[in-house]
Amino acid sequence: MTGTIPRPATEPDLDESPAASRWRRVLPDACAAVLGTALIGTQGARLGQWLVDDAAITFAYARSIDEGLGPVQQAGSPPVEGYSNPSWLVLLLAGRRLGLFDHRAYFGVPDLVLYPKLLGLLCALGILLAVGWAARRMVGHSWAVVVLAGVLLASNVSFTAWMFSGLENPLYALAATALAAVLARAAVGGTLLRRGPAVAAGLLALLAALTRPDGAVLAAVHPLLLLLYVTKARLLPSLRTAALGAAVFLLPYGAFLGWRYALFGRLVPNTAVAKAQQPPTLELFAGTGELLSFAGWTAVLVSAAVIGVVLGRPGPARAGLVAVLLPLALTLAAFGVLKPDWMGMYRFATPVWALAAFAVCVATVALVERGPVRARAVTAVAVCGALLLSWGGQRERAAAFRAHPTLPMCVVVDRYGATFNEYADRLGLKNASFLTPDLGGTLLTSDLVVQDLAGLTEPDLADAFAAEDMAALRAHVFGTLRPTLVHAHGYWATYPGLTPRRMAAEGYLRLYTERSRHGDGGDWVRADAVRDPRRLAATRAWAEREVGRILREQEAGRRGGCGEVFRPGQRL
Repeated sequence: MTGTIPRPATEPDLDESPAASRWRRVLPDACAAVLGTALIGTQGARLGQWLVDDAAITFAYARSIDEGLGPVQQAGSPPVEGYSNPSWLVLLLAGRRLGLFDHRAYFGVPDLVLYPKLLGLLCALGILLAVGWAARRMVGHSWAVVVLAGVLLASNVSFTAWMFSGLENPLYALAATALAAVLARAAVGGTLLRRGPAVAAGLLALLAALTRPDGAVLAAVHPLLLLLYVTKARLLPSLRTAALGAAVFLLPYGAFLGWRYALFGRLVPNTAVAKAQQPPTLELFAGTGELLSFAGWTAVLVSAAVIGVVLGRPGPARAGLVAVLLPLALTLAAFGVLKPDWMGMYRFATPVWALAAFAVCVATVALVERGPVRARAVTAVAVCGALLLSWGGQRERAAAFRAHPTLPMCVVVDRYGATFNEYADRLGLKNASFLTPDLGGTLLTSDLVVQDLAGLTEPDLADAFAAEDMAALRAHVFGTLRPTLVHAHGYWATYPGLTPRRMAAEGYLRLYTERSRHGDGGDWVRADAVRDPRRLAATRAWAEREVGRILREQEAGRRGGCGEVFRPGQRL
């Protein structure tokens, strides 16, 4: 009996061109990635025009560099690395040079808001495309992996919020996911010892390290993966490949560190010094447990079980999953080591969410594809139920964050940039300086000499915070800086000791009192700068009315705009 042997469904039609066959395989993943990106973007859009104020610090540096001033916070300032995301800064600088950023508004929305949010959307698309690209070698229905990952990430308020915050999170998450995808494909295809994956891994780790300082941990992924597969016969080829990947990362990163030290006099960003990052302790790793609790322990345990089952079975899914779990473990460890961030909602966890979604979705689809009918049903029900419980547990916190997102840039633009410009006008101050802990929107709009109480752009204050020496901080503020105008509130008033009594003793007059549960703060002017007492009284009356209004808007939850362009000299 004769006959033809049927080809597998995945084999291309012999009459179909290679390009058409490739497109037929890629198209479902691309459509799934677009759908997932739309879901993520829709959730991000619920935050309106919100950008967190710290993002605007990098915006200000992009403006200064593009205008030929160098890496300074504003014209006339000394070079200080008051940012920690040079690769993100490059993207903002490119946008400004091309006229896409910090130039105009579209339909009433500033491009200063639109451009970084568009970058976040493109990075979300890149993350899902990378997941699909790797999943095609690991499972049969890679489009299902992409759809599930898109739904999972869109339902995570921590991921969507920081992807569209204006900060560097999208680029960091994309670099981490792309690294995992490259190494997963290499692990499945048996090409880990080739030059291509080694060079790609080194470059992507470099991108991550230049996007966030803790991104340097990803440089360990490639050599660790080689170590897992090393044998006596493959020892020398593995060492050569690891050395190549390490050189691709270390040589340019070392050159960057040399440039940083030559220009700024530090091996780490000034921001890292100011935040007083400490060596890892067991207490710091408690943050990792809190992160897993936020995800939902049911979801975590079910995901771990699904991944464990797939790792126990030989096949391409297992080989690829190992390459995804390594960067996931490293970024999760980095999250635990980092000092808790005041911005909340797990800002440093963005790559963790992307890699976790990658791993969980691949494992789920692999298990559903290969298991018997009953096991498929159990897996689908367990995973969907766990994800629903996780989503339900996050709903309240998501609603609270959307109602009151972390320090909006527009609040700072109005409260500190425009308000203190008005103070200087009303008091008749010339060549005035202004000390404040909220810097981003202030730098974009202030025509005063801005000084950073938080130390991000003030090296002497950064050193004082790192040493926990508040006496030295006060000596520098009142003895060296002698700011004309000062704002301090809550923590920034009590911890450095800039209390009302201290301010009065140092010769400052109150303009506005801001009360909080952390202690009284407010706005101050140096007494010897005020020439007319009548102006002082009128300015205080104006502040009671206008500053009170701004604070009430902030308490109500502000996500709207504060102008179409942002330039020094902006007024209320």
